[in-house]
Amino acid sequence: MTDDGTTAAATGTLGYEQARDELIEVVRRLEAGGTSLEDSLALWERGEELAKVCRHWLEGARARLDAALAGPADPAGDSGDTADDAS
Repeated sequence: MTDDGTTAAATGTLGYEQARDELIEVVRRLEAGGTSLEDSLALWERGEELAKVCRHWLEGARARLDAALAGPADPAGDSGDTADDAS
C-alpha cells in the first residue's frame, strides 16, 4: 500500500464531506476506546487515509481560490474598445 495509490483511489471515490464525516467517526471510535489493538491500528490507518483525502480536497480548493483571487492572467475580456472609438 503506497501513499499515492491509496490517496488517489480514495480521492476518486470520496468527496470532501464524506471523508470528513468518516474521519470524525473514526476519531470518535478511537477516543471512546474499548477496541482491540489490531482494530485500533486499523482505525488509525483509515483515519490517516481519510485525512490525506481531506487535505487533497482542501489544497485543491485553496489553489482554485488563489487562482480566482489572482484574476485572469490574460485580459482577453478587454476588447480594446473605448468611448472614443465608438464614433
